[in-house]
Amino acid sequence: MRFGSRTLDLSIVQVMGILNITPDSFSDGGELFSAGLLRLEKVIDRASLMVRAGATLLDVGGESTRPGAEPVSSQQEMERVLPVLQALATRFDVVLSVDTSSAVLIKAAAGAGAGLINDVRALTEPGALAAAAQVQLPVCLMHMKGAPATMQKQPAYGDVVAEVAGFLRSRIAACQNSGVNELLIDPGFGFGKTLQHNLVLLARLPELQTLNLPILVGMSRKRMLGELSGKMEQEREAAGIAAAVLAMQNGACIIRTHDVAGMVDAAKVWHAVNDLAPGQQAKR
Repeated sequence: MRFGSRTLDLSIVQVMGILNITPDSFSDGGELFSAGLLRLEKVIDRASLMVRAGATLLDVGGESTRPGAEPVSSQQEMERVLPVLQALATRFDVVLSVDTSSAVLIKAAAGAGAGLINDVRALTEPGALAAAAQVQLPVCLMHMKGAPATMQKQPAYGDVVAEVAGFLRSRIAACQNSGVNELLIDPGFGFGKTLQHNLVLLARLPELQTLNLPILVGMSRKRMLGELSGKMEQEREAAGIAAAVLAMQNGACIIRTHDVAGMVDAAKVWHAVNDLAPGQQAKR
């Protein structure tokens, strides 16, 4: 798939490093700030570590979407994100993704070096779909039940996989009708879902392949991993790698993570085994 000026082979699992340009994200909020101000040199250092570890995409977000998070203004989001995009675009040969739902930032980001729009609200915000059609960058559509401020207050589904697939199918149609045709999908682990919902989604992820689009997943350090492991956010890397390998096995081709180095190694091991001819694969 073409992402602006760069192309990625999505038959190979690609690793997306997370750069939260926010003071309040759930596991790394404020790490790139000092005295309340964003430190661009810290962002560049973090990005450099991720790229050297093997990340082929960097996801830059200026609004926290953790459970309970309050929205920020488009102006504040742009003030956080655009200088980072401009700095990274001149330094690293990777795809820059912008984690945003804002129409004005979608348009501005395209001119600042972004190659992907990663929208947790699936282009449902006012003007977002038209902005995406204008810039003609690939878009990742994510499923979220409710809004970040309330999404984890007793979310309920009849069949979580069917409902996620139905929502994504409707958004795909809306995009295609508006001329946005380069699409990826994300089932939205942890966005308006209980632990059981997340586990069912992971187990039945192959059912989303019927939508015939590349699948991106993000489970890094999330509450679901804490509930399973009993670990705090910074200690959930092993659980995150285990969940991501299951996602790879079930069809995911982009893994969004805070912990790039371990994930890159896990993907290499998974490919080494998965790419064997059937007769060469070990039997239990």
